[in-house]
Amino acid sequence: MAAVDLKGRDFLKLMDYTPEEIEYLIDLAAKLKDEKKKGIPHRHLEGKNIAIIFEKTSTRTRCAFEVAGHDLGMGVTYLDPSGSQIGKKESIADTARVLSRMFDGIEYRGFEQTIVEELAKYSDVPVWNGLTNEFHPTQMIADMLTIKEHLGKLKGVKLTYMGDARYNEGNSLMIVCAKLGMNFCACTSKDYFPSNELVEYAKKTAAETGATITLTEDVNEGTKDADVIYTDVWVSMGEPDEVWAERINKLMPYQVNKKAMENAKESAIFMHCLPAFHDLKTTIGKEVHDKFGLDEIEVTDEVFESEQSVVFDEAENRMHTIKAIMLATMK
Repeated sequence: MAAVDLKGRDFLKLMDYTPEEIEYLIDLAAKLKDEKKKGIPHRHLEGKNIAIIFEKTSTRTRCAFEVAGHDLGMGVTYLDPSGSQIGKKESIADTARVLSRMFDGIEYRGFEQTIVEELAKYSDVPVWNGLTNEFHPTQMIADMLTIKEHLGKLKGVKLTYMGDARYNEGNSLMIVCAKLGMNFCACTSKDYFPSNELVEYAKKTAAETGATITLTEDVNEGTKDADVIYTDVWVSMGEPDEVWAERINKLMPYQVNKKAMENAKESAIFMHCLPAFHDLKTTIGKEVHDKFGLDEIEVTDEVFESEQSVVFDEAENRMHTIKAIMLATMK
């Protein structure tokens, strides 16, 4: 593993990182995962403390940061939406300056990318983006580690993203694929393509790495010979019923089902950052069934529970990769 110095760096979006730096984080995560599996302690950050700010709640991201922090020997302070005054009673700049006097690193999961960027601007310690509306960079390192584990490579892999590609998952997957020489395809209605500005950035980057960027409404074209088929939930929690109706109407042709997987390579894997609405075992799933008569939304249960599905490997890898990001960037 080639040495790369990321000490003191923020981790806000992958546009800020070179392909070599991204690959270093993936390799470091693999090393730390191997050590954890073998029971080899790696408390390299003993005595340090981090704050994790969650304006949007999460199961995987919170657990990943907390376990990773403890494995590295750190104290972890969790601030939920009611426990933080960020942007309400205290400005983002002031919050950053206060917390960076007490902590050695700060994670933020919430809304606009501008918030985490401002936190980083005024913080004296590394700031990590646990998810914003626009980007989800920690998820990307976990996704790439998972693909490398199952397919043995990244360069040249065709990754097809189906669903709403305008926000953090679609944006971030397109960028990381462009950076790493992978072939990215957004397979969805044209109304849900990533922004033209981001597509142009991705295409310019892809020209340097040998990647390709494709946007298509044709499911057969999009899934043809794919190595990875990836999806995410179509609607964020709390959005009104009319948004559900619109998304379901436009995106149902892009549901990941057996036909889509059969059009991909025989060795293809299915990925989802979770939670997934693949059955009626959730409150949201039941509500959608009652309103729209659907038992499954973005992915069928048949695909989700198939041998091609690697979603739980992917979920576990959140912890290993977040550990790598923190270890690499903390002073």
